[in-house]
Amino acid sequence: MLQLPYAGCAPGQTVAYRDGQAVSNRSFRARTAAWQRLLAAAPGQKFALFLEDSIDFSSALYGAWLAGKTIYLPGDTLSASCAALGATVDGFLGNFDPLWSPLMPPEDGQEQQSDAGKTDVPQLDRPLPADFDGLVVYTSGSSGMAQAIPKRLSQLAAEVATLEQLFGPRLGHADVLATVSHQHIYGLLFKVLWPLAARRAMHVRSAVFLEELLPWMQNRPCLLVSSPAHLTRFPESAAQNPALRPPKLRAVFSSGGPLAPQAAAAADALFGAAPIEIYGSSETGGIAWRCRDESWSALPGVQWRIDPAEGVLEVSSPHLRDAQWLRMADRAAAAEVSVGISADAASADAQRFILQGRTDRIVKLAEKRISLNAMERRLCASPLVAEARVLLPDGSAADAATTASAANGAHPRRAGLVAFIVLSDSGRAALAAGKLALNRQLKAALSDTVEAVALPRSWRYLNALPLDTQGKTTQAALLALLNAPAPRPTMPNITLCRQDAQHVVLELHIPADLLYFDGHFDAQPILPGVAQLNWAIVFGRRYFDLPPVFKAVHTLKFQKIITPDSTVMLELQHEPAKAALQFRMYSPSGQHASGRIVFANAAAAATAIAANKLQTQNEAQSNV
Repeated sequence: MLQLPYAGCAPGQTVAYRDGQAVSNRSFRARTAAWQRLLAAAPGQKFALFLEDSIDFSSALYGAWLAGKTIYLPGDTLSASCAALGATVDGFLGNFDPLWSPLMPPEDGQEQQSDAGKTDVPQLDRPLPADFDGLVVYTSGSSGMAQAIPKRLSQLAAEVATLEQLFGPRLGHADVLATVSHQHIYGLLFKVLWPLAARRAMHVRSAVFLEELLPWMQNRPCLLVSSPAHLTRFPESAAQNPALRPPKLRAVFSSGGPLAPQAAAAADALFGAAPIEIYGSSETGGIAWRCRDESWSALPGVQWRIDPAEGVLEVSSPHLRDAQWLRMADRAAAAEVSVGISADAASADAQRFILQGRTDRIVKLAEKRISLNAMERRLCASPLVAEARVLLPDGSAADAATTASAANGAHPRRAGLVAFIVLSDSGRAALAAGKLALNRQLKAALSDTVEAVALPRSWRYLNALPLDTQGKTTQAALLALLNAPAPRPTMPNITLCRQDAQHVVLELHIPADLLYFDGHFDAQPILPGVAQLNWAIVFGRRYFDLPPVFKAVHTLKFQKIITPDSTVMLELQHEPAKAALQFRMYSPSGQHASGRIVFANAAAAATAIAANKLQTQNEAQSNV
């Protein structure tokens, strides 16, 4: 991958599919050349890149490398993320808000022509320097603040070669489908860099529903790049619709966290291929893999050892920047060799290890060292709990929680640990009997693990943990829930699926105990239309800079009812020039609601109100 992929291939060869239409090698190379020309003339060295379309993203990435630019890869385009990037990079590329003046080359056929009357095409097939720091990726933020990790092109090339050596023979020329984003290292490698290097056609859009994947699973050989969150949900969707059973895939990959054995078995039954799990990190790249096994096998070229004093895993790999051993944040143990197996098999088993939990989530509270991982494991051992995350908010989050408590009339309290809990069926029954009693039961479950002073002071019960586009639960997303109303929810649980400067797609899970279902109606609770409209405005303001005053709503339609414990998609399209927000809610059963909301600034709204008042007075006088 140290040169532009598909070099020497026919211009008409398919490199990707976009909405069912093939994207040719000719188009890919032309777009890459356009990006190279644009960036070769742009001042600066460091550029942030965000493009949802994977082949457009690939063209921009290789065009930047050919122009000698380093690409920074944010996971989103939220205002805070862009502001942090703005202090580091020299410019923005792709689907960022116009505030950041993002660069984008002209569409195909609009490039400047040379004196000879032909488009000036740069040398696309020259080799790229192996030691060039071409990429900066970010850690997921699932255990703290995201950290920037620089990557040399040689590291990325080594990892792509490793994946093809290990898995290439079983994949052949299968197309690549994905549910994850290429804006993170796992999606970047498995959805973009590896398919391009191995000449496997990628599908440029990530899927949200199983139904989106089925047409391509049925028409062509393919592989699926996914995550534990998606693979856990897909079998549930198939169980509700038996006709959705797809044919077998060549392979299913999963990364971003451990896949529960039950979920792995369900995905195997659904897809006819047991998921291949990849263990690694933004810092290390891929380290090991497993399939239908508790223990992990190191990827080719990766060495590992365990610190005997602390039982912590250390790795050495061609995917790292140097040959030094890197200490991981995971405890591990060598897999035991079964009795009675051959010497060759014993040798293979000796190269396998078992992960035993993370070591980096130790906090100090009231002069006590507390393991958050140990607390989470103990909570999950309770029959009342399906999932658990425990956090110690930083100063700003703790202050916000204390202020909110005081504003609600409660006495301000000292900040402590917060437990975010997804309850089991028995846990939900216990919650219905009373939150305080359930809190006491879970505190009792922790009594043999931590001292009373370290028990969580706040308990948040969720229908599901919030997930980002990689299927991960980040610390920032959990802390954001501290301002949510309790105990009865008035907002859905959301997962960000897609985002660019003017377009957002969210997955909304509607809690069964949502406050708005009360009295609407007793026989069959349904979500009121006014709540749906309010959510569109609330999430619109979260992701876009909307004028402060609601003005009107046009073409408002409610086509299908939304019932408790439903999952729907909310698509938001911002129209800055018209101060408008289009929204629609949909699911596999069809479209539920849609409309166009118009806003105004305070001065314009005041003028409109005064004009309406004057018109009303004139009409009243004329009727006297």
